[in-house]
Amino acid sequence: MKAAFITVPCPAEGIQFGELPQPQPRAGEVLVRVRAVAVNPIDTYVRAGMVKMSLPLPFIIGCDLAGVVESAGQRFQPGDRVWCSNQGLFGRQGSFAEFACVEERWLNLTPAAVRDEDAAAIALVGITAHIGLFAKARLQAGETVMVNGGAGGVGSLVVQLAKAVGARVIATAGSDERVAKARSFGADLALNHRSQDVAAAVKEFAPAGVDVFWETQREPDFDRAVSLLAPRGRFVLMAGREARPVFPVGPFYVKDCSLHGFAMFNATPEEQRPCADDLNRWLAEGKLRANIDRVLPLAEAAAAHRLQEESTLQKSGALAGKIVLHV
Repeated sequence: MKAAFITVPCPAEGIQFGELPQPQPRAGEVLVRVRAVAVNPIDTYVRAGMVKMSLPLPFIIGCDLAGVVESAGQRFQPGDRVWCSNQGLFGRQGSFAEFACVEERWLNLTPAAVRDEDAAAIALVGITAHIGLFAKARLQAGETVMVNGGAGGVGSLVVQLAKAVGARVIATAGSDERVAKARSFGADLALNHRSQDVAAAVKEFAPAGVDVFWETQREPDFDRAVSLLAPRGRFVLMAGREARPVFPVGPFYVKDCSLHGFAMFNATPEEQRPCADDLNRWLAEGKLRANIDRVLPLAEAAAAHRLQEESTLQKSGALAGKIVLHV
């Protein structure tokens, strides 16, 4: 089968595209014919060795996939359309190949009207947004959420999931085009952080403060965020692996605020299943749409990883959404 793989941790240019043996499912697994995959920042960190994990070698890169079940299992039958995330982590082979053996407990059915490209694009970022908003921040209808980077991969899902449960949403972005994109995903207030006074606009929109502040940026500004939080506000943190920002302890604790840090790949299949069920329901109802920046062939996996790194690590602004590769 064709696959994108590495033989040692390496730069994006070290990704190889070629033939590997087709895997055979073990107990608890099914064979999936992969139709679409998506690129995530964590994929680049694992491939580069920035996040130390046990890697079977050669190692097929990638976490997310959407495709069709080829072999019968306990929960799935041949022909079932499925999607999942959390491949390529903790010793599991990745998803960037024509076939993947996936433990059934990670798999979710794809709604009939949803394209494979959209299912793959929503997998990791959708589960991330769901865990952060509901398991961590306990978001309720009528509350106000603020998300930095509301046009990006995770941010656009935060906007949509918050709106799906009846919250008000403020989103920031770095250009007028991306502000318009965040607004198209449902943001009630969308602001250009380069040209507008964000703090003043937020305080006018939410005089009592925001209930949930979601940070997607790698260098959080806690001073500004805490000043915008409402009493008992919740700050959600899921980026900034190397960041060491100043934290305003006094203003934070006297408001009874709380800080919630998490990485979605630590969530068990049982913890992720309610997320996937909601995502599937909202996708089928048309309340969610994938935020796809571009679609490439699997053979261009190295170029896709390079683009992702330029966007996340070098802040190139090259991406406003997900890179999806068709298989």
